[in-house]
Amino acid sequence: MTYTPAGTPRSFDRSDTMQSRLHHLVPGGAHTYSRGADQYPEHMAPILVGGSGARVWDVDGNSFVEYGMGLRSVTLGHGYRPVVDAVSAAIANGTNFSRPTELELQAAEDFLELVPGADMVKFAKNGSDTTTAAVRLARAVTGRTVVAVCDQPFFSVDDWFIGTTPMNAGIPTEQVSSTVRFQFNDLESLSRVLALHRVACVVLEAATATAEPAPGFLEGVRRLCDSHGALLIFDEMITGFRWSEHGAQSVYGVRPDLSCWGKAMGNGFPVAALAGRREFMELGGLRTDEDRVFLLSTTHGPETGALAAFRAVVRAYADEDPIGRMERAGRRLADGVTAAAEELGLGKYFQVSGRPSCLLFVTRGPDLERSQEYRTLFLQEILSHGVLAQSFVTSAAHTDADIDLTIEATRSALKVYRRAIDSGSVSGYLRGRPVAPALRTSAYPRRID
Repeated sequence: MTYTPAGTPRSFDRSDTMQSRLHHLVPGGAHTYSRGADQYPEHMAPILVGGSGARVWDVDGNSFVEYGMGLRSVTLGHGYRPVVDAVSAAIANGTNFSRPTELELQAAEDFLELVPGADMVKFAKNGSDTTTAAVRLARAVTGRTVVAVCDQPFFSVDDWFIGTTPMNAGIPTEQVSSTVRFQFNDLESLSRVLALHRVACVVLEAATATAEPAPGFLEGVRRLCDSHGALLIFDEMITGFRWSEHGAQSVYGVRPDLSCWGKAMGNGFPVAALAGRREFMELGGLRTDEDRVFLLSTTHGPETGALAAFRAVVRAYADEDPIGRMERAGRRLADGVTAAAEELGLGKYFQVSGRPSCLLFVTRGPDLERSQEYRTLFLQEILSHGVLAQSFVTSAAHTDADIDLTIEATRSALKVYRRAIDSGSVSGYLRGRPVAPALRTSAYPRRID
């Protein structure tokens, strides 16, 4: 594919037409809410046709350096050849059978060698299924129903969690009345929850892009779970293969009872995993005298293509240093973008934050409050300069040239941002309505007529 030179005017006409057709056929116009057109400037939501490395191109012939990389699921780059070759070889011999395959054993062995804190693993297709299975298992183990979840953005599409969000239509109140919250890095808030409720499990990400665990926090969570008889569940969807291929549990030295994995473990291929201590996981098997737990049972969970992708990812992490490359690219990007913002006197208004392999950017208006209007203006301008970025999450495929283009695109975008800040409004600069939160009660303010 020939890449569009920086500064070349971009048309989104074909993408806009296709997006309209998608809205007619697919609720929300996308199969993931965070991929929706309402997350991008109006009439500038590219419909993609392919990618290579850290570059993607759309139906209008535009090319972009992409960040976010498949909602953080791609760490090795789009079309990474060893993964593609492994998948091609596997599916040539069939994809789905009536009995387990040798590949399932090999993939399980690979996973458990990577994650020494786990004794058993079961594969699935998406992270929500694994977190819900973990909750179900914890409830069976403890005989309790209350789930304590950390005040972090997302754990599952299932009722027990999504009913706690603004987008909770159709979910009975009783389905979520047993889900309670505590605050990250606040042991006292968790202690209060555990004292007030008979909690089956505590669910959290050990770290996020912008929040490292305070010294002693995770150890304290482990102690509180043990003293109150609750299971500890780590959500490793993002941290796994981005913090470490061994998971955040290895980085911070705290072993959970259960952990849930997905995203980058297949470099974009659909594979997820529930892993945990043998005494709990066996309740979903045939070596128990207890009542059996319906843990995970999916037609496509052991599909050969995704498991082959996972094994190829494991080999890549053993032979290369993708996390080091992601972090180096992220540090270089953060330094360059921060310098550009400072040059334009925007250091208080536009900031890059987070772990180098999982960077976010923050947009603020003239009042220094976070602003969707100014975020949309920034997205509009960097799209115009060849960067597709809801975040600055890197991959191992981001080259120095990709980072240089992004820094220059950001500098150009921030010049417009500076003028909008000086005028006190995005009026006259922003074309169309601002983006809106992906999970919200109504289609307003980005309702499609």
